[in-house]
Amino acid sequence: MAHPKRKISKTRRDKRRTHKKGTAKLLAICPTTGEAHLPHRAFWHEGKLYYKGNVVMEKEVLA
Repeated sequence: MAHPKRKISKTRRDKRRTHKKGTAKLLAICPTTGEAHLPHRAFWHEGKLYYKGNVVMEKEVLA
C-alpha cells in the first residue's frame, strides 16, 4: 500500500474538508394530511400509507 511521504498539515487537511458539510434534509408537506415527510417517498400516518397525497395501503389490525 502507498503511504504519504510527509505528514499533511492541519491547515491543508481542513482546506480539503471545507466543502463537506452536513445539511438538513428537505421536507415536503402532504396536501392531504399536512404531515411533513421526505419528498418522493411514501409515509405512514394514522395507520395508512400515503404517496402523492393518496392512500396506497391501510395497515391491517390483527385481533
